[in-house]
Amino acid sequence: MTSTNPDRTIIGFVGLGQMGKPMALNLIHVDTDLLVTSKVQDAYPELQKSGATTADTLAGLADAKIVFLSLPGTAAVLDVLFGDGGLATLLRPGSIVVDTSTMEHGATMDIHARLAAAGIAFLDAPVSGMQSRAEAGTLTVMCGGPEETFETVKPWLERMGNNVLYMGEAGSGQLTKLVNQLLFDINCAALAEILPMSRKMGLDPEKIASVINSGTGRSYASEFFLPRILSRHFSDGYPLKAAYKDLVSAAELGARHCIPMPVLAAATATYQMSLLAGHGTSDKGAMTRFFEDMLAVQFSAAAPHTEN
Repeated sequence: MTSTNPDRTIIGFVGLGQMGKPMALNLIHVDTDLLVTSKVQDAYPELQKSGATTADTLAGLADAKIVFLSLPGTAAVLDVLFGDGGLATLLRPGSIVVDTSTMEHGATMDIHARLAAAGIAFLDAPVSGMQSRAEAGTLTVMCGGPEETFETVKPWLERMGNNVLYMGEAGSGQLTKLVNQLLFDINCAALAEILPMSRKMGLDPEKIASVINSGTGRSYASEFFLPRILSRHFSDGYPLKAAYKDLVSAAELGARHCIPMPVLAAATATYQMSLLAGHGTSDKGAMTRFFEDMLAVQFSAAAPHTEN
């Protein structure tokens, strides 16, 4: 497909999952021809109705000037770029790939180098914010790569996010996302450990939740997960086994650069114990269940008051 209007830009988008679909929808504009492809094609009818063109293979995106990726992780990104029929062999020199996925820093640096050798610019641009913010176009986008590439892509990024930041050279976007995620991960692990303790000591879960979310213990993690833990909903966030990759990345960075992170190491142990206990397909709030089982309590709205 080629654009019939020289004032329009051909944009490609790969991956129409929970985050990718609303991000792609926000790219549709009077000055843009949007080409999309995805292994899971449930979103195709909505994208087509909104004006996008769908493709069954990556070859359908060969004419794109800029291609956005929203994929599950490192392996999926590498396959789309460098696997059989991958974008690295399809896109023209001078085109740009923007990866909004969350992936390993080392692999990101390798992708920058490999695409540069093919004359293709690359921007690591992971996003922060859940599905509701993707739908509203209010994501935070953290970008790493050549500044001129960032400036070229910025108008489209601003359709997906309201806080679009240039963080520096290649890999800086992924490093920034990792910093944010690790702090969130630590908060989640702390909730998992402390909430069952409060229940074991006989405190009322709903009142504890009210104190935390109106007091100095409040965090985004507590605001998101406390209501869900109380109502025993553990499937509203990112699966624990998928989130664990951030902790692996941090451990690798710490080892490589000799950076001690003892609090993070303790939080990582909580994730590991919860994964070994079989909670990998649930969200991070489910880590609470590991400590509940150990203490024989339940931090829930239905839990009766008990005396220690």
